[in-house]
Amino acid sequence: MDALKLWSLSSQPLKHLFRVASSTTTTNLRRPFSHSSSYSRVVLRCCSSTSISTTPANAARAGGRNRRASTSSSTSDRDAVRAIRLKKVEELRSKGLEPYAYGWERTHTANQLQDIYKDLADGEEAKAERDAVSIAGRIVARRAFGKLAFLTLRDDSGTIQLYCEKERLADEQFDQLKAFVDIGDIVGASGSIKRTEKGELSIYVNSFAILTKSLLPLPDKYHGLTDVDKRYRQRYVDMIANPEVADVFRKRAKIISEIRKAVESVGFVEVETPVLQGAAGGAEARPFVTHHNSLGRDLYLRIATELHLKRMLVRTLVLLRM
Repeated sequence: MDALKLWSLSSQPLKHLFRVASSTTTTNLRRPFSHSSSYSRVVLRCCSSTSISTTPANAARAGGRNRRASTSSSTSDRDAVRAIRLKKVEELRSKGLEPYAYGWERTHTANQLQDIYKDLADGEEAKAERDAVSIAGRIVARRAFGKLAFLTLRDDSGTIQLYCEKERLADEQFDQLKAFVDIGDIVGASGSIKRTEKGELSIYVNSFAILTKSLLPLPDKYHGLTDVDKRYRQRYVDMIANPEVADVFRKRAKIISEIRKAVESVGFVEVETPVLQGAAGGAEARPFVTHHNSLGRDLYLRIATELHLKRMLVRTLVLLRM
């Protein structure tokens, strides 16, 4: 024990690595040859001069700092991207190009082209006049290789590839495409139909135009938009990152439309009841109160449509409220 103490005193440079604690403790543990014994305990523990205990409170504080640092870094990255894209908007306008065009004549959707040219052979191009097509949508992927660029365009129906070759595009459009087109931009493109050697149906682009310049990047391609709070607060971003969400909206609208047609076909009449009411309704629910300046009175946001529907029933109308 004395030798260990001497070692610990002589090892000053290692004190930041090891903490030596010795104690003599008398225990009453039963052993085969003695009922009590005195023993020395030596504890060697790795530590640093700035060690932090890993208590739940410290862990929570560390996690909070990490989240704040991550959020701050994410915000600064978004600001940097926005500044770069705003500069591109200015450069486009200085070249006489409108980054927010007023319209684009589209002849087909992506899914229509996929159906029409599903039998086109690999490496073949449809060059007939009737095969000249025009499409518009959002760029969701972008790859450039020297004098070639491949863009994945998504519209309401699906996706299709844009095959861009420098010699085929007019003037300096290829350089403009590489310099100014980013993921998230909405573009219009026209050209012929071609299937690549790898079997990807593509529009062999003759010309294109930026219809809407995106100022912020889209969510990560592989992880998508996973923040539930952001998904519900920014539905438009959710529908861009997760196309299946937009399909839910379409299906819901279709279902409601079919229900409406069905009940109208048997004589039901749909009416719209007031959103703001002069008297609060809804039993024990606490109403939202606002003041109507022109009428000079308080009004209450409706909680249920029941009261006005019953008044309509007095008029002997059979109603169904959606």
